[in-house]
Amino acid sequence: MKNIKAIIFDAYGTLFDVNSAAEKCKDKIGDKWEPFANFWRTTQLEYTWLRSLMGRHKNFWQITEDSLDKSIKAFKLDPSMRDELLNLYKVLSPFKEVRETLETLKERKFKLSILSNGTPSLLNELVKSNNLENLFDDIFSIEEVKIYKPNSKVYDIPINKYKIKKNEIAFLSANTWDVSGGGNYGFNSIWVNRNNNIFDNLDYLPKYEIKDLHKLLDLI
Repeated sequence: MKNIKAIIFDAYGTLFDVNSAAEKCKDKIGDKWEPFANFWRTTQLEYTWLRSLMGRHKNFWQITEDSLDKSIKAFKLDPSMRDELLNLYKVLSPFKEVRETLETLKERKFKLSILSNGTPSLLNELVKSNNLENLFDDIFSIEEVKIYKPNSKVYDIPINKYKIKKNEIAFLSANTWDVSGGGNYGFNSIWVNRNNNIFDNLDYLPKYEIKDLHKLLDLI
């Protein structure tokens, strides 16, 4: 890890809590808020992969809407909650250690960026709403290539911008399929395993596994 020149973060689930929108509505949703949040997230991801395979691209916000519509029906929620949940998704909460970790890495002069499925406008609003905009050098969106992770064209984006070698990038994600995608591509992939999950069998094992982003400071 001594040759690292850029540290790239996935956004959803890694920097920002994808369940926080539903959690803020748990008084209305009830005890099923967490299964609902997980179903929404799983459906959202499935739609990104299926649309990539079918070659029928929709941007991430449209997919987020489509997956929410299915989830509301599946959990028999009041359809009037749709707009509230979507508005909350635009301002997801960061995990508690995110700011301090980014500030420390910035002080150490690393180039910091986000590489995400999100649209540019969605990511910029998310970063700005949490007052993190001054900590990132770049925010990269898959909209540049119109295909979702883990397609290699996505991981090409920062390489083409920074003109550095793949192994000079540390890539962090909480999503095992994304860690494998970046790792098989050639990044030094680090798995942020917040919930003691089991890693997928996708022909890659992460260089490191950490419980939260604070642990990254011990590696870099």
